[in-house]
Amino acid sequence: MIHVHYFTFNAFQENTYVLSDESKQCIIFDPGCGTTNERKILDEYISKHSLIPTHLINTHCHIDHVLGNTYVAEKYKLGLEIHIAELKNLKATPAYASVFGMECEASPEPTTYLEEGSKIVFGFSELEILFTPGHSPGSLSFYSAADNFVLSGDVLFRESIGRADLPGGNLSILMDSIRTKLFVLPENTKVYSGHGGPTTIAHEKKHNPFFHQ
Repeated sequence: MIHVHYFTFNAFQENTYVLSDESKQCIIFDPGCGTTNERKILDEYISKHSLIPTHLINTHCHIDHVLGNTYVAEKYKLGLEIHIAELKNLKATPAYASVFGMECEASPEPTTYLEEGSKIVFGFSELEILFTPGHSPGSLSFYSAADNFVLSGDVLFRESIGRADLPGGNLSILMDSIRTKLFVLPENTKVYSGHGGPTTIAHEKKHNPFFHQ
């Protein structure tokens, strides 16, 4: 069984996820830990639970989701895994950070490009990769049929959706991604988003105002 734990990091209130199972292997998704204290919090959780990080994955590469990429890659000797369409966003993060008066060291180059239809395997568990562009060109979501949840990145939030006005965003593509990739999942599927608290597919199909206009 996959255990989902998340931390809310940085000024953008981004959710960094650590997924683990009984094997103690774990995946770190979207490390937004940009400060020494945030990185300490992440490390202490991993150490306390004797976890073994095996994957570093970005659902997409906007600045708030990649601030800790270099730190996590070096600390845990992990290669970065993203969709190839996110490479431009990844390379732009240091310049984008300066707009906000922030510092963001250049992220490591990806070692693996993820594609829809493939699976992420760790420990005794696996995640199905869903291609869900619209918020950004290469946004990915990760679905566990066995444990009935999906990590949606910044595609779908509780009673909201991701922004489509950032470079590479497209509202019609975003809406289509949600309808055809997420809303087709079982209605009791739990949705863990890149910001805010969790929700369910059933709740969003019934209450998300972007689909009831």
